[in-house]
Amino acid sequence: MVKDNDVLLSVSRLKVKFNHHLILKGISLRVKKYDTLAIIGPNGAGKSVLFRALLGLIPYEGKVNWSPHIKIGYVPQKVFVAKDIPLTVAEFLGFKTKDSREILAVLTQVGFEGNNPRLLTTRLGVLSGGEFQRVLIAFALLGDPQVLLFDEPTSGIDVSGEETVYHLIHKLQKQKQLTIIFISHELEIVYKYANKVLCLNKQAICFGPPRKVIDKQNLEQLYGEDIHFYHHHTNSHEH
Repeated sequence: MVKDNDVLLSVSRLKVKFNHHLILKGISLRVKKYDTLAIIGPNGAGKSVLFRALLGLIPYEGKVNWSPHIKIGYVPQKVFVAKDIPLTVAEFLGFKTKDSREILAVLTQVGFEGNNPRLLTTRLGVLSGGEFQRVLIAFALLGDPQVLLFDEPTSGIDVSGEETVYHLIHKLQKQKQLTIIFISHELEIVYKYANKVLCLNKQAICFGPPRKVIDKQNLEQLYGEDIHFYHHHTNSHEH
């Protein structure tokens, strides 16, 4: 049983404005240890803005309280690296640590073969979409964070790679006892991997266990009346 003192993140009445333009209003939520929180909503709903507010990267009103001494890893959306940028995997990960053993360990954890000298000397720009995504996850894992934030982890990856990335995230969560917050457009992924969901469209439309709070009415509020209502799998990882 997770107690209230296991709350890692508490958000109360969060509001974000840019040039007097209201982006987010009245967002309140709590995330506990080992939760997997999915954030869903249409384009322009403020999902990435919410992440930046949680990370303290932009000004906001309201309260965002992380548990003391919490370490957070962040995997951003759609990082573009030109093919001719002469930055290798080893050099990129070296921005965060000079410990070669730690670098090899996280690369192994995200599914690369251990002690792969070819990978370490490969330029970021020539990696496949899936390989680059795994390097970004490895970067986020350096320093042993307790919480990982993923802004659409499969953005830019072909459909066959989507399940693999989410399966990897879920495996890492179990191995390292992580708390996960991710943004997604895939309802089936939300039902399968998340135990909480925030339905966001500038404000919270719903918050709670996906099977309880995602319904036709809330989806219509999020996406409009023409939304196709997906029925979810029964093998959800809710806990």
